[in-house]
Amino acid sequence: MAASPDEMLDATVLDQARWIARGEVSSEEIVRLYLARIAQINPGLQAFTSVFRLGAPFVARRKDAARRRGEALPPFHGVPIGIKDLYFVRGHRTRFGSRGVLPLPALFDDSSVATLRRAGFVILGKLATAELGALPVTEPDLHPPTRNPWNLAHSSGGSSGGSAAAVAARLLPVAHGSDGGGSIRIPASFCGLVGLKPARGRLRDAFGRPDAQVLYTTGALTRTVGEAAALLDVMAGITTGTPHWAPPPPEPFAALVDRPPGRLRVRVSYASPLAETDPQVREAVAKTAALLAALGHDVEERRAPDDVAVDTFLPLWSRLVADFPLAIWRFTQPITRWLREEGATLRHRDVAAHHRALEAKLLAWLEGCDLWLTPTVPVLPPRVGQFPQTGDPEPTFRALAPIASLTAMCNLTGSPGISIPAGTSREGLPIGVHLAGPRFGEAMILQVSRQLEQAAPWPLHAPEIL
Repeated sequence: MAASPDEMLDATVLDQARWIARGEVSSEEIVRLYLARIAQINPGLQAFTSVFRLGAPFVARRKDAARRRGEALPPFHGVPIGIKDLYFVRGHRTRFGSRGVLPLPALFDDSSVATLRRAGFVILGKLATAELGALPVTEPDLHPPTRNPWNLAHSSGGSSGGSAAAVAARLLPVAHGSDGGGSIRIPASFCGLVGLKPARGRLRDAFGRPDAQVLYTTGALTRTVGEAAALLDVMAGITTGTPHWAPPPPEPFAALVDRPPGRLRVRVSYASPLAETDPQVREAVAKTAALLAALGHDVEERRAPDDVAVDTFLPLWSRLVADFPLAIWRFTQPITRWLREEGATLRHRDVAAHHRALEAKLLAWLEGCDLWLTPTVPVLPPRVGQFPQTGDPEPTFRALAPIASLTAMCNLTGSPGISIPAGTSREGLPIGVHLAGPRFGEAMILQVSRQLEQAAPWPLHAPEIL
């Protein structure tokens, strides 16, 4: 029986894939449903920077024809997705959220986009990002700021702010993102979603760079843990393509996610080294810690390491920004230019040595526990414009830094981390908690997240404000 439009919008990406594969709905029907919703809602939300209104239905029709011919179908045949506008989609412009990047159409898909195409997805458009992905809010001067679907006065986070806003607002069932200091997990927390940062080496570097010590990785924003596991499988080449250098799991993550993780030693930290934790955020973490104890895990409190301060992380981040090869820097925002100027003074070998030292300290602190529970972000979603990006850049960067102060630690160590919903504030803004696991420990953090999802289900409805 065909699903109604509301049922299609509320369905998981796994449900949609099954319906299309069985011929219960067509890919074109779902694609056009989302395109109509994007046209209605995106002007006030600014999640999409470009929409493939003509190309996406054409691709969907080809997907439907392939199904009717009885061809073998990939896991997400005909299902819609959007791509963060830091990544190349063949035939379309990539602006990197910046006036300083020439708007030339890409001649090829980057490796992360190519992997999603092989998995069967239909790309509906490009999603908003902070300029060059450098900040934890999505307010480039290229377009109006991206807003939080739960309260349009507030930020959706960054730098994958468009990805999170689109999924939360039901403009997409799932979205592509990337994470160099929390850029998947911060927007997931602010928008009430699941955001998984895979382990270093799990996914191929989208730009072909050596990634043995890289800070960033691609990933996905979803509404449920099962979707996150299934997307990790296809993006990592577990079920389609070729796995990267991280040791592959014994089974696909989508199969492992429902296995019990066993009794784990959980370390909980409530405070960031850079900011006071909002009392409502602290309460959400405390409830999650109590739930983990009730599920049979051993939970102990311990103060977070203070090794990651602004001045310790800044050399790594600014050098990464300075290495961006495509910008005309005089056209970028002041804070981005400042980061580039700071990074350009640093030698790569010195930054790499500094990174290794920080990584060793953090890994030593994590010894003796299996899982680390913290707030995803110690504060509630800020208001749009709370951090003006046209004034003195250094104070603005330092004011923004606490937002990523806990998530960035997983980028330094290369460990996987996940943000999952843990309630809402009195103002109706989502709050997320963060689980960090050992290197290559995605199966463990997915299993524990599934336990929490089943023990205390989070709502999957769209924000009423829309």
